[in-house]
Amino acid sequence: QVQLVESGGGLVQPGGSLRLSCAHSGRTSGSRAMGWFRQVPGKEREFLAAINWSGGSATYADSGEGRFTISRDKSKNTTYLQITSLKPEDTATYYCAADRREWGIAQSRPSNFGFWGQGTQVTVSS
Repeated sequence: QVQLVESGGGLVQPGGSLRLSCAHSGRTSGSRAMGWFRQVPGKEREFLAAINWSGGSATYADSGEGRFTISRDKSKNTTYLQITSLKPEDTATYYCAADRREWGIAQSRPSNFGFWGQGTQVTVSS
């Protein structure tokens, strides 16, 4: 099993930046690709970014406009999502997820991920 705990959310002013963290534990957590998604009530979960198991490659949603950067620190068993130039429409609950399989590539489909955190709320408002 893999356990995921997100942190780093909060209230941010428009134009600001934020770094979300996802601490993962479990014997195989370090060998799984990781992803970040977000969701607002009434809408489907939206893919933002994913990184492969080694941290050597990543993929991003086109809608991200280059404002999202995913990274992972394997020594700390933590995956990060850096968000810049925050906008009110970025307000959402942000989730990290771990691939169902080990040793995977970075993928964007929610169905590829079998383990999810509880989410961290990001609110962008002045």
